[in-house]
Amino acid sequence: MAQAPYGDDGARSGAAVDPPVPPGVDPSAPAPARLYDYYLGGSNNFEADRIAAERLRLGLPELSDAAWANRGFHQRAAGWLAADKDIRQFIDIGAGLPTQGNTHEVVQRAVPDARVVYVDHDPMVLAHAQQLLGDTAATTFVLADLRDPASVLGDPALREVIDFSEPTGLLMTAVLHFVADSLDPWGLVQRYVAALAPGSYLVLSHATGDKLPPRAVRAMVKTYENATEKLVLRSRPEVERFFAGLDLVPPYAGAEPGISFTGQWGAVDPIAADSDGSRVLYCGVARCP
Repeated sequence: MAQAPYGDDGARSGAAVDPPVPPGVDPSAPAPARLYDYYLGGSNNFEADRIAAERLRLGLPELSDAAWANRGFHQRAAGWLAADKDIRQFIDIGAGLPTQGNTHEVVQRAVPDARVVYVDHDPMVLAHAQQLLGDTAATTFVLADLRDPASVLGDPALREVIDFSEPTGLLMTAVLHFVADSLDPWGLVQRYVAALAPGSYLVLSHATGDKLPPRAVRAMVKTYENATEKLVLRSRPEVERFFAGLDLVPPYAGAEPGISFTGQWGAVDPIAADSDGSRVLYCGVARCP
């Protein structure tokens, strides 16, 4: 849903109706899931999210392009795993608010009986996920924090859906840049990967400042200073570290195995797909040996 425009000071120039506030949600503090929902043109966000997002857009005009480039990567990678690699179960960590082309919708087009577990620690995501998923045993939602792998991987609802003796698609897109260095995000990823069967895949994207002007970097960091989670931009070598010990696949036909910008992964024309917005996030897909 399109939102009303803002002025340069971030104030709305038109009225918008906020959604109901679920228990445990603070609508006065911007939150990553709601910000991302707004970047994608959604309506599950509050005034504080919209003001913060439009202030960020002043420094990063490509904001919505970046969000859609990441969303497209997530969908292409998940669909490729289901259709080409016959992956039949998925864990989507940092799932965010439901939108068009959710993970279970994408993978179940290729594998109708594919199983999906969504994981997020935002109670607003939980409220909307329950409405979306309905009462199906093949898809469920777990309210848990990715920074606690034991809690996520040991959750009974997750283990009812995921068989860890079979290959799994582990999706961690646009979420690890909310984990501080002090919490060792690379070690967290290794703990998740260690739980997966050989032949599983890691799908990951991460924000970077490598190809952005300083004003955009400052705007991104500042936007999340007062949000429920702070943003950590990481360089290409730091993002590549997440795939240590795994076998990266080529991001597009003719490329060497490795990471790329989000718009390029799986693109028919990677040069045309290399937009300014696409360069806000690195991404990669790798097989677990």
